[in-house]
Amino acid sequence: MGQRARDGGDGPEGVRRFVRALPALLIAGGVVYDVWTPPHFTAVPLFAAAPLVAAPLFTARTTLLSGLSAVLAVLFLHLGNGTLDEVHALTEILTVAVVAGLALLINRVVRRSGERLASARVIAETAQRAVLPTPAERIGGLQVAARYEAAQADAFIGGDLFAVQDTPYGVRLVVGDVRGKGMGAVEAVAVVIGAFREAAEQESSLEGVAQRLERALAREGTRRDGLDAFEGFTTAVLAEIPRGEAVVRVVDRGHPEPLMLYADGRVELLEQAEPALPLGMADLGTWPDRAYEVPYPAGATLLFYTDGLSEARDADGVFYDPVARLAGRLFPGPDAVLDALVTDVWRHTGGGATDDLALLAVSRPAEGQPERRRTMPVVP
Repeated sequence: MGQRARDGGDGPEGVRRFVRALPALLIAGGVVYDVWTPPHFTAVPLFAAAPLVAAPLFTARTTLLSGLSAVLAVLFLHLGNGTLDEVHALTEILTVAVVAGLALLINRVVRRSGERLASARVIAETAQRAVLPTPAERIGGLQVAARYEAAQADAFIGGDLFAVQDTPYGVRLVVGDVRGKGMGAVEAVAVVIGAFREAAEQESSLEGVAQRLERALAREGTRRDGLDAFEGFTTAVLAEIPRGEAVVRVVDRGHPEPLMLYADGRVELLEQAEPALPLGMADLGTWPDRAYEVPYPAGATLLFYTDGLSEARDADGVFYDPVARLAGRLFPGPDAVLDALVTDVWRHTGGGATDDLALLAVSRPAEGQPERRRTMPVVP
């Protein structure tokens, strides 16, 4: 999504410019205050605030310059007033100098913490790429796009997952959502994706792939002394797009149903006839997996998502409806679909998403389809 769309115009940029200028404004305000008020009034709080404001926001050099400027401003004001030899003048200069020194110390601490945070972010991004790699743009003749939008700022990994793989049985994919957060959820994601990669190559049926995922979670839960110790369950939808067949087969294990976006702008929810329990809940009952098959014509796009999309709410508590929001829209490819969705969900929630969002779009190109098609925005 574009930065301007997120910012809602130039407002936040104006705020950033004001914050950058704040140390200088404080010093200038202190000078004006001191010049236009009686001698027993002091602007020391404004001068002392300048380096303190600069410390967490700017470099050590800028913080030092702010501190020196504040000290020199107090010094020259007292020189101009002829009060430099008075005790209160020395006290004010010393106060601002000490605060400037503390600001430099604060800046150093903040910078070191920022470096550690940046390192942690790099590690988190690397872990996400290892556990949840971005699929290739073209797999088995299909166009593929994926997005992962974390609900928390600066968070990179969580319990949502997706994977796409070209196999002897066609292109197979999984989109899922692990119950829970944190490293436990990430470990469960790694187990599910690892099991999917292996089963997708070896199992002759999509139902067999789902059962392999079920057994993988059960084994890991047993190893960790119970499923509750291993996040409990995972909702997932698996799909198979055979080569040379204009169909898609789907097995849904308690996950939001995928959407089919047709070339004429129609949107269809691919509902399953027999709901099934999520993965990891086999001890509550046995429901045999049954894949359902629907036509997948050329020019259509399959959209898979987690409940971060379908359960996103606006300020009035109204859930986001992807079918209604996408109906009648045309997109040049899967990337455009996901870009529009992310922007639209952000606008719908006012930027206050409460759950992570994973999106996967898979398009079957039509023969002779141009590279670009007419695009209509989701939000007029």
